[in-house]
Amino acid sequence: MTAEKAKKRKVAWGITGAGDKIAEFIEVMKEIQKEYADTVEIHVFLSKAADLVLKYYRLEDELKQNFSKVRVEVNSNAPFLAAWMQMRKYELLLIAPATSNTVAKIANSIGDTMLTNATIMSLKAFVPVYIAPTDYKEGTVYTKLPNGKEMKLRVRKEEVEQVKKLERMEDVFVLEGPQKIRGVFQKHFG
Repeated sequence: MTAEKAKKRKVAWGITGAGDKIAEFIEVMKEIQKEYADTVEIHVFLSKAADLVLKYYRLEDELKQNFSKVRVEVNSNAPFLAAWMQMRKYELLLIAPATSNTVAKIANSIGDTMLTNATIMSLKAFVPVYIAPTDYKEGTVYTKLPNGKEMKLRVRKEEVEQVKKLERMEDVFVLEGPQKIRGVFQKHFG
């Protein structure tokens, strides 16, 4: 390993099975990766559902071509992201996009998936967690399907209540959309 590589700080980016704005999240992260290439390494961790969704949206190859480490969940402890977060191998955990299922599990301290387990262990170790929920605000949203068509969806108050629970948790920071991720990198890495 080169001295230059050893100096790089690391971020764990978790992707859940949300299709909403997935292309935008990947685009923003590619731009951030280029901007911080000399100082930050971004490692990608996919939930089982994210792996499937990326295939549907035909984004799997793009992700693998732009990020050197892309790992897919086997179970809640494999890859062992939870331990790596506790050992501070990563400075922060970013989950973007986060499904309402993942948000509800984290808000209620259920760590039965790789990303929810890693979140809970991060928080126990005082490692900040940034989450970009798909269901941020109550109301009607339009999402783009893999075939390019739009689908109308309702974000219910029940989903938003779980997001509000996240906002009240110590060391959890909720982000409204892909563009807010830039601020996270500016805050932590200048």
